[in-house]
Amino acid sequence: MGAAVSDTPTPKRLLVCGTGNRKKGAELAELLSPWGFTLKTLADYPQAIEVDESGTSFAENAALKASQQAAHLQAWVLADDSGLVVDALDGRPGIYSARFAGPGATDALNRQKLLEELSGVDLPRRTARFVCHVALADPTGRVRAEASGACQGRIIMDERGAHGFGYDPLFEVVEYHRTFGELGPAVKTVLSHRARAIEALLPMLVALAFAGEWGTRG
Repeated sequence: MGAAVSDTPTPKRLLVCGTGNRKKGAELAELLSPWGFTLKTLADYPQAIEVDESGTSFAENAALKASQQAAHLQAWVLADDSGLVVDALDGRPGIYSARFAGPGATDALNRQKLLEELSGVDLPRRTARFVCHVALADPTGRVRAEASGACQGRIIMDERGAHGFGYDPLFEVVEYHRTFGELGPAVKTVLSHRARAIEALLPMLVALAFAGEWGTRG
């Protein structure tokens, strides 16, 4: 009898998550580990470079981070650029979400600034969405796959919940009447903008792995 054929790529296919944020890396690891990918973050690579996010869109920044880091590390790199788009603020903070309160801003300072800018805006007009664009680059720096995802919600008046990071305690998924900070990682893994972007990218990612192009360097 012949050997059984696996329905997933060979385990231990190394994939570097193009961020030093271990919480974001843990989210991605939970999404991708069932498919045989081993994830590391830039925190595991002291030699990782600082990529200038000079793009004018989530897509441009994701591609920059993936391609430049992949070529430097000579590894497959999955990078994302994500942010919060608030309708009452004409789309801000957008691509500047991580530094909304200024260079070196903490999550707490960014949330504080968001609440300040929305002061006087009633709840029905606080509609917002999290947006994520992901890009996958091979060890030569060539972008091989891209996808986007979004999650609709609104910004509440006060923080609720201790899970997640960034703006999660302020972002309420209306259908659940809970913030990402309250819903926790299991639910967020299904609903989040990042989860939806990865879901859209996954067929391309797995196809590349099955094609035999994947290396384990890094």
